[in-house]
Amino acid sequence: MTRRTQAQRSDTTTAALVAAGQRLFGRDGYAATSIEAVAAEAGMTKGAAYHHFAGKIGLFRAVFVRQEEELAAELTLVSSAQEDSWSGLRQGCRTFLERCLDQNVRQIVLLDGPAHLGWDVVREIEYQHTLKLLRRGMVAAAADGWIAGGDLTIRCQLVFGALCEAGMLLARSDDPPGALATVTAEAELMLNALRPADRVGP
Repeated sequence: MTRRTQAQRSDTTTAALVAAGQRLFGRDGYAATSIEAVAAEAGMTKGAAYHHFAGKIGLFRAVFVRQEEELAAELTLVSSAQEDSWSGLRQGCRTFLERCLDQNVRQIVLLDGPAHLGWDVVREIEYQHTLKLLRRGMVAAAADGWIAGGDLTIRCQLVFGALCEAGMLLARSDDPPGALATVTAEAELMLNALRPADRVGP
């Protein structure tokens, strides 16, 4: 039997703490979740948690990154399954809004992330995951002639900002499932405004 290295044991411990944090932060929110509770959920001591993370905020940042990674991976699969780059972009945006109804995405990414990590940290992480994916999709759609000429960097920022605001509307809605159809329809109108005149349609 091969003995695990110290680095492997450390990675396993870190992963268990992040998974436990994802469950508790997603369910109860940042303010109501202590690092002691996360350690207990992972079957570890508080000391083990502090050994691997710089307090609760360090653990929460790792959880936020994990949530972004999972969201980006799902959006990649959905987008790549579509018949063309425009359909991939549309479906990716639609799925993003649908995922905003998920409790973990709602609580960790939309509500607690900006409030406790700060805008700059949140945007830095998003640049590596969901925002990076949106830019890739828009570049592909533009290359295929689905998006009219213009500054893609600025457009990507504007579209991403609008999608995040749409997500916040859903996160704070009294009836998120009921609001989804209207929010999605408005997002579709925004995307369609990017198309050249000869390619406007369904």
